[in-house]
Amino acid sequence: MEQSIYKYHELKNGIRLIHRYSSSPVSHCGIIINAGSRDETEEENGIAHFIEHSIFKGTANRKAFQILNRIDGVGGELNAFTTKEETCIYGCFLDTYNERFVELLSDIVFNSSFPEKEINKEKVVVIDEINSYEDTPSELIYDEFEKQLFYNHSLGRLILGTPENVESFTSDKIKTFINNNYFTNQMVISIVSSTKADKWFRLCEKYFGFQTQKIDNRKRNKAQVQYGIEKKYNRDTYQSHAVIGTASYGYKSEKKAAFSLLNNMLGGWAMNSYLNMHIREKYGFTYTIESNYTAYSDVGVFAIYAGTDKKYMDKTIKLINKELDYFTQNLLPEKTLQKFKQQMKGQLAISCDSNQNEMLSIGKMLLNFGKVDTLQDTYSMIDEITSKQILECAQEVFKQENLSMIRYE
Repeated sequence: MEQSIYKYHELKNGIRLIHRYSSSPVSHCGIIINAGSRDETEEENGIAHFIEHSIFKGTANRKAFQILNRIDGVGGELNAFTTKEETCIYGCFLDTYNERFVELLSDIVFNSSFPEKEINKEKVVVIDEINSYEDTPSELIYDEFEKQLFYNHSLGRLILGTPENVESFTSDKIKTFINNNYFTNQMVISIVSSTKADKWFRLCEKYFGFQTQKIDNRKRNKAQVQYGIEKKYNRDTYQSHAVIGTASYGYKSEKKAAFSLLNNMLGGWAMNSYLNMHIREKYGFTYTIESNYTAYSDVGVFAIYAGTDKKYMDKTIKLINKELDYFTQNLLPEKTLQKFKQQMKGQLAISCDSNQNEMLSIGKMLLNFGKVDTLQDTYSMIDEITSKQILECAQEVFKQENLSMIRYE
């Protein structure tokens, strides 16, 4: 693939557009905004996620049912999600309804009214979501881990917020957060569609171009990291759960690619990862064992999760540390490195086979880096990774004194 597969445009107000042609009659379009739970004050915690829920509940021009029917009524889908650093509103629909979607998206982003009656109904939904999350220890433990890793920092807070905070949200508080954190030069509209880029760009000019330019003046607080934390909680669960990990590289680090490959080898989503083969398959101690790497703008999170019978947890932790020690003490054989490079390339290609995934991926890439790498560019980056770089990453991140652990018993 060549760079020309992506078409770019920037509106006068700073909103950036990216388009990739697809032969499918289904269009995928979304707006990605550089604002998430990291940008909340402690009192606001949960409000970015709450906006994701309540942004569909009415605008100056439409009631909630009119928003939902506008796209759902023609067989399309409208959705949203929140991360610690981004908010995304997106949809898929037949390409005959491109203008209908762009007009609706503009109305939602810039004209949402957040009526108190609808907000109060949505509070019940979100609080129920928080309570159900509390009943899922395999997910909750990750957030407990980040809470300890980034203690007293917004990166360590739960995206969903607390029931007490959610109860306190008002239309005015929501509008204040949006005013303080939504900036036109920190928005990207991403499109994958069979309709040509020029037509899409004209539609975006029509419905987004008149919005007033607003330039980001925020300074995000640098992440403060705690190392070597160990905590155990009694949660009366059948299984024991553990997360072991530490801080790692942000998405702008030159070591991100090498560490992504290292994480993939150690405990990525394939069944042939080191942790899966050497702990689950060899000993049968765990059903789920995996490692994850999440890169934020200035810091990353590396975390290994294991869920096992209580009698096996101590043995499982020893085996995890053994695998980490292996990577810190040994240069990977070239044959092994090439095998995992090829695997990673295949996984990336499959993820890009989904137009929705690619729409979200290229939008985030443009927002974060100001450019988009093609799949071939990414392949070249992977090819350049050396065993020495893998060893250096392992020695920096997997230091025993830096690792923290959270356990649920």
